[in-house]
Amino acid sequence: MSATCSSEEMLALYRSMLTMQRLEIVADNMYKDKHIRGFCHLYLGQEAIAAGMEAAMTRKDYLITSYREHCQQLVRGDTPFRILAELCGKSEGCSKGKGGSMHMFLTESRFFGGNGIVGAQTALGAGLAFAAHYRKESDVVAYAMFGDGSANQGQLYEALNIAALHKLPLIYVCENNKYGMGTATARSAYEDRYYTRGDYVPGIRINGMDVLQVKEGMSWAKKWAIANGPLYVELDTYRYRGHSMSDPGISYRTRTEVDQVRQERDPIKMQHNRIVSAGIATEEELKAMGKEVKKIVDQAGKQAIAASLPALSEMYTHVLCDQEEGEGLYIRGCDRVSGYRKGQEIHA
Repeated sequence: MSATCSSEEMLALYRSMLTMQRLEIVADNMYKDKHIRGFCHLYLGQEAIAAGMEAAMTRKDYLITSYREHCQQLVRGDTPFRILAELCGKSEGCSKGKGGSMHMFLTESRFFGGNGIVGAQTALGAGLAFAAHYRKESDVVAYAMFGDGSANQGQLYEALNIAALHKLPLIYVCENNKYGMGTATARSAYEDRYYTRGDYVPGIRINGMDVLQVKEGMSWAKKWAIANGPLYVELDTYRYRGHSMSDPGISYRTRTEVDQVRQERDPIKMQHNRIVSAGIATEEELKAMGKEVKKIVDQAGKQAIAASLPALSEMYTHVLCDQEEGEGLYIRGCDRVSGYRKGQEIHA
């Protein structure tokens, strides 16, 4: 029920959440202006989870999540420009413009990205935990994040069984934002206390709207997983926007409900009030920080819009793992004229 945090950490957590918030607001505006196409899932309201988890992790820990991943990419060390450029499908994007909103990676920080298949990352997360176990990385944990909708997927429990059997250093992180797409948890889950679902794997529930509770809870969870094996963590949170940009977010809930959560549980406002009341910074200093963050992210958005599109040749890269530099490759349905496979000419 207590947290230890220096003044510098308190401000760093606040700035991190401010940057996430502005990043998603800019992405929202860029999508509406048609600079971003396709799928786009925003994290507004859930910033405390990404910031608090990162504060409890190291860059040696493995992380994989779902398609709502922009902020995980950011806290793992990427820049607003590379993230927004990826959303715009530009070559300077973190996945060279070919992954978009759901497929960002930062493998140097062991972030293995988002996944567009609901719940698929839960099995992959168990694989990452097995890798840490196999390599004897004694101080490393794998985190697999998923939403309350994914919590009903069968592969989660299949992977959890294997993780428990081998005592893998795995933490399943269920971000319960109360709605799987447009369906309330009470309508889709017989047992919506997700942390109790592990049965033979213990579970805990954390207030995911409080960055300090996330930080402390996940710090404890990491120690548990290293010593004992898998743990199921439910983070109680709330998303302010719709499931995706095509969802207005108010057809299955009321504006009053959303406004009440913003008023009573907003993670950024909570951290702001703590900093001011503790005398760590003044209202004016935090306002100046907000202006600085806004300027940086807004500029990143303009640069992303102006960035270059991938060359047509990029259609052929990152397709086969053994493809050599400069080697021709024919992909049926992609090359309008002709292509090559192992030196043999093939005409479309």
